[in-house]
Amino acid sequence: MEKAFLIRALVALLLSFVIAVIFAPFVLRLAKRLKAGQPILSYVEQHAAKAGTPTFGGFIFLIPTFLVTIVLTLHETPGAGLVASLVMLSYAVLGFLDDFIKIRTKDNLGLRPYQKIIGQAAIAVIVAIYAFRSSEIGSYVYLPFLSQPIDFGYWYIPFACFIYLALSNCVNLTDGLDGLASGCSVVYLTAFAIVIVIMIGSSGVSPSLLTFCSALIGGLLAFLLFNTNKASIFMGDTGSLALGGACAAVALFSKQPFLVPICGIMFVVSGISIMIQVAYFKLTHGKRVFLMAPFHHHLEKKGLSEAKICAIYSIVSFIMGILAILSVIVGQYGSNG
Repeated sequence: MEKAFLIRALVALLLSFVIAVIFAPFVLRLAKRLKAGQPILSYVEQHAAKAGTPTFGGFIFLIPTFLVTIVLTLHETPGAGLVASLVMLSYAVLGFLDDFIKIRTKDNLGLRPYQKIIGQAAIAVIVAIYAFRSSEIGSYVYLPFLSQPIDFGYWYIPFACFIYLALSNCVNLTDGLDGLASGCSVVYLTAFAIVIVIMIGSSGVSPSLLTFCSALIGGLLAFLLFNTNKASIFMGDTGSLALGGACAAVALFSKQPFLVPICGIMFVVSGISIMIQVAYFKLTHGKRVFLMAPFHHHLEKKGLSEAKICAIYSIVSFIMGILAILSVIVGQYGSNG
């Protein structure tokens, strides 16, 4: 069947959603039994009431996504979708270590920054080299609104590593409010799913990547049932680092990494706001640009509710996702009139 990949994608979304909904109560009970409550940063006084909320919720969407991707992409060996799911799990393991240390020590420090960066970088280098050597992915990338890809050659490896490091950290930073990172990720992945559909026929993008993307959307939608304000469970670094790695893999494996700052605009805002705050604080010896960084905490300090901030972030992500899709349509079909 010519459009069988679309059927697989829709089945993947539905299956992952159903499995995640069924699986979520077990994760909740297990997290509570293990007393895996999330320590809250002492300087975020608005979140004091959230102390003790179970963490490790990332497993709610990670496990269904991985299982559904494996089952529905067995005919491809190995497809980009399966590799993307392995990337996701690799970052999840790193995030789990961070969460586990936080629970054991009863503080919000976890892994030291250099330990986390080394782990993120190691995964990024391995996957970047794999992608560079893969005939299915390679070193070609597209620019928004342009039809011809550019060959990055060996520069693809450090470029891909930068994307993995940037997104895994930016998604992690965005995971500061109930439903914020998961909601933005659903919009991001939906935009990329449409981009992948457009590119499958003309640019050699693997249909298995669409299956993975759809399965992750389904799992995240189920997770949102338990994560919107007031959250019953947090995804933790287990989920946020995995999401960042997955979002990076989807962008790179679809050969559209330059859509990341468009589709993932709010992830970028989180990362940039931290850098601006730190740099300005050091240059001015204590002054701040934002009341608190990342930017979503600044909005909280301004009096906006968590639900309002999540809505703003999702709407902006949606509009920018439309722009990203338009850029690919123009690039793929514009030159043909």
